[in-house]
Amino acid sequence: MNAISEIKNDVKLKFFSPVYLLMGEEEFFIDQITELFINNILSKNEKEFNLNIIYGKDTSVDTIVSICKKYPLMSDYQLVIVKEAQDLGNSIENLSNYLKNPLSSTILVINYKHKLIDKRKSIYKLIQKTGKVFESKFLYDNQVQKWISDKFSNNGFSIDIKSVSLINEHLGNKLSNINNEIIKLLEIKKKSKKIDVNDIQKYVGISKDYNNFEFRKSIGNMNFKKAHLIADYFSKNPKSNPLVVTITLLFDYFCKLMVYQVNSDLNPKILSSKIGINPYFLNEYVSAGKNYSIKKIVKVMSVIREYDMYSKGVKIKKVSPKLLQELIARIASIH
Repeated sequence: MNAISEIKNDVKLKFFSPVYLLMGEEEFFIDQITELFINNILSKNEKEFNLNIIYGKDTSVDTIVSICKKYPLMSDYQLVIVKEAQDLGNSIENLSNYLKNPLSSTILVINYKHKLIDKRKSIYKLIQKTGKVFESKFLYDNQVQKWISDKFSNNGFSIDIKSVSLINEHLGNKLSNINNEIIKLLEIKKKSKKIDVNDIQKYVGISKDYNNFEFRKSIGNMNFKKAHLIADYFSKNPKSNPLVVTITLLFDYFCKLMVYQVNSDLNPKILSSKIGINPYFLNEYVSAGKNYSIKKIVKVMSVIREYDMYSKGVKIKKVSPKLLQELIARIASIH
C-alpha cells in the first residue's frame, strides 16, 4: 500500500504512475488525493481538453478504456478520474485488458469508496504491478484526535487536548465534517492562532459543560447529580445530542474502563495505548477504576446494552426522552 506522502511526492516530482487506485472506507483521504491530482497535474488551459471526470453509475468500462486510450492535446498528460467506481460493480474487472498495457500519457485515477476491491482479482494485481494502490481506512478515536491536533499545529495553531476531544466527541470520526469545522476555526481565529474550549463552544456549537465527555466523566466519578443535569440538557436538545450516540459512547467508555481494570499494573504509556486514549486522560480512568470493579463494570455494560436497544425502539413502543435519566438511575443502583 502506498502512503499519501508517496503519492504527494509523485505529484511534486511530476513522476506519475499510469494508474492510481484509491479505495476504502474513509472517503476524506480519497477526495483529498483526487483534488491533489486535479489541482496540480494540468494547467488551467490544459484542463480544458485533458481533464476527464466520469462517474461509475453514468459510464461503462468500455467508455473509460476508450477515453484512456486517447492522447493528450497540447499537454504531456491527460487525467482521467473515475469517481464512485464501486458503482461499476463486477464489470470493473474488465479494465484488466487496458491495465496490461496502459498508455503512459494517461493518468487514470480510480475512486473506489466505502469498500475494497478483492485483492485476489486480476485488476487489483495489475494495478499493484503497473500503478499504485492507496487503502483509505477509518481512523480510531485516538488517531482522529492526533489528526485534529496535527491539522491545527501544521497551520501554526495551538489547541488544548480537551478541545480536541470535544471536537471528536461531537463530530465523531467522519473526517470531512471535522475538516469543515477546522477550516472555519482557522479562519475565525487566524489572528490569535489559539483554540480553547470557549472557541469550541462558541463556533462549533458544543457546550463546554453539557457534552458527552462531561457526561461519561460524571458517571465514572459517580457524580450522578451532574449526570442527571447533563441528561436533562440532552433531552431538551436532542438534535445536537442524539440518545443513540450518547449511549454508544457510554458503552465504549465502560469497555475502555474494563481494559484499564484488567491491565492496571502496566506502565501509564503502555496502558494508555492499550485502552486507546491519549495519556492525558488516563487519570480519568484511574479515578473511575476506584468506583467500578470488574464485576460492577460487567453489570453496568449489561444495563447499557438494554437501554441501547430501547434507544433504537426495540422492546419499547415509543422512545422516551427520559430514557437516559432511567439509565443513570439504574447504573447508580448497581453495587
